[in-house]
Amino acid sequence: MTALVNIIILLTAFTLDTWLGDPRWLPHLIVGYGKLIGLSEKLLNSPPYRFFKGMFVTILLVAASFAIPYYLLYLLEPYWPAYAACSAIGLFYCIANRTLILEGRAVFDTLKNKGLEAGRQQLSWIVSRNTSGLDSQQIRTATLETMAENLSDGVITPLFYFLFFGLPGVMAYKMINTLDSMTGYKSDRYKQFGKFAAKLDDLANFVPARLTAMVMLVVSSRLQGLSFVFREAKKHASPNAGYPEAALAYILSCRFGDPGVYHGKRYEKPYIGLQGRNIAHEEISRVIRINFVSSVLFVLMGCLFLWTVQ
Repeated sequence: MTALVNIIILLTAFTLDTWLGDPRWLPHLIVGYGKLIGLSEKLLNSPPYRFFKGMFVTILLVAASFAIPYYLLYLLEPYWPAYAACSAIGLFYCIANRTLILEGRAVFDTLKNKGLEAGRQQLSWIVSRNTSGLDSQQIRTATLETMAENLSDGVITPLFYFLFFGLPGVMAYKMINTLDSMTGYKSDRYKQFGKFAAKLDDLANFVPARLTAMVMLVVSSRLQGLSFVFREAKKHASPNAGYPEAALAYILSCRFGDPGVYHGKRYEKPYIGLQGRNIAHEEISRVIRINFVSSVLFVLMGCLFLWTVQ
């Protein structure tokens, strides 16, 4: 397909996400992915050979999530308006910039207006950690951590894979990411079954996570913090999540990371950043601006890339 058509697809999908977000009345692709993964895990996650069963499920679902849209778009290719519409809607389903911004704002506003317990409950909808024992400062830092990490996972990385592999690549990435979100834990239940998916997710996010951090620094006019980001990010247990978190910690001159309970197990998380200070309520507006402008800049860079290489 021509560069112009792909640019139209990219701009249309991003505009739809900016306008609509994830309307609850629409069926969502990731919900369908989650049901497939849940069913597969229920049927196969039992001894023996848990690792190989998990690897089989991962390869099968990722391959199918690439092959099905690839074949559909192949059939639609002679009819470029249908091809573009299908691709734009599919890409729209795979990015979550507006939802990420709204959910982050909701946690801060709920904490301020309704109190600590309501803030903990609101945060629990967007993070996997146990929020019941968090204080107001921990709620704010956890919100900013997940906004930084999901700027990469939920916006920049899907757009990155669209630029190189089109909609099939985005769909395959979202399956990898959903598999990791559901099974990539080190608990007794998932340690072996989800290990292959977790490693594949690490590989898929390696380049985009670092790109996300650099874009965040650029839009904040803080590119001099690149060495800080690459140093501090290595403290994170994830080979990728630490990069956007470290970038935001540098931009805000704050510190992220503290012990957390995930699925009933306590994990020690080293601090990322040097200044342990309280996060003010008003700072959510700055983080929202960073997220949105970073997304816009990456979309514009993507348009330039498509126009140049195709």
